[in-house]
Amino acid sequence: MNGASPAKSLTVPQTMKAWVLDDPEKLRLTEKPVPEPGPAEVLVRVDAVSICGTDVEIITKGLPAIVRGGSPFNKNFTPGHEYMGTIVKLGAGVDEYKIGDRVAVEIHAGCGRCERCRQGMYTSCLNYGLNYEGHSKGHRANGFTTDGGFAQYAVNHINTLVHVSPEMSDAEATLIVTAGTAMYGLDVLGGLIAGESLVVTGPGPIGLMGVAVGKALGAEPVILTGTRDSRLNLGLKLGADHVVNINKDNAVEAVKRITHGRGANYVLECSGAPNALNEAMDMTQRGGRICLAAFPHEPTLVDLAKIVRNNIYLYGIRGEGKSATHRAAAMMNQKKFDAKLMHTHTFPLEELPTAFRYVRERIEDAIKVVVKVS
Repeated sequence: MNGASPAKSLTVPQTMKAWVLDDPEKLRLTEKPVPEPGPAEVLVRVDAVSICGTDVEIITKGLPAIVRGGSPFNKNFTPGHEYMGTIVKLGAGVDEYKIGDRVAVEIHAGCGRCERCRQGMYTSCLNYGLNYEGHSKGHRANGFTTDGGFAQYAVNHINTLVHVSPEMSDAEATLIVTAGTAMYGLDVLGGLIAGESLVVTGPGPIGLMGVAVGKALGAEPVILTGTRDSRLNLGLKLGADHVVNINKDNAVEAVKRITHGRGANYVLECSGAPNALNEAMDMTQRGGRICLAAFPHEPTLVDLAKIVRNNIYLYGIRGEGKSATHRAAAMMNQKKFDAKLMHTHTFPLEELPTAFRYVRERIEDAIKVVVKVS
């Protein structure tokens, strides 16, 4: 049951159920061939996959998905990137994992040959999207440029895998990628946040994970801002020391009050609101750091002079880089926070459109909606 014995595999059919993206907002359940793992790859039986806000962006607008050099629509493309499952087949040379291992997956497997990949910044691979005939540079981003997890099986490069402990449920394991994204945001801010003040703006899944991971790393105080009391209350359960409902209180004034007028050391911006960066700069003390982890829907006006005057450091992140999922999984295994609190709804694979509707319309205050596949 290792790379030396590729014939030893769990029973794998030749075809599988998979959702494909036709026109915008048109998902279709169909049959596709089960893919074959190549060198340094494994075949994963998808057991569960959660829906991310970026999945909604992809099925409605296409970007940030790029399939065969362009739009993902009508290309037999299967989205979905926050999945976990069981390894059922090994590609040539794989001995890092064995058949039967439960794994969660990262999205990005960089090309391994460009400058960014050699620096370890594989989520910023310079060959992003170049993984098709005539432009095969070796890059993969499952659910973005190659088939993802809204299917019964998926192929993953071994660099994208992280072991899942036996004690962790399938649904919780789908949240490792979300936690990894929050971890990556705190990494690029410097990572040394124990005893430092952290503001998280926007209590969506990444923001809530930012609270949990930041508190687990020792940030103090951790302040969460948002508009919905139910989400803010969940933030308290995940480790926030203070919450601010911006419909009832001025967020900047509240942060200054809590930090005794100094402002925060770090701000993790997860709302994507039009004025979020300007407000983040007003919350941040001189020499502080801001990380942008959300996609604004429209271009926004920013007071750049304020960044310069106050020596504020500004970062943007993409995905869950620098193997952050491994560190996030370790924290979850050690029960540093209870990620299960974010899992609100579960649907079978056949009801994926309904699961998407719960996410988009926030039905019953849906946060993390999980689709059970196997």
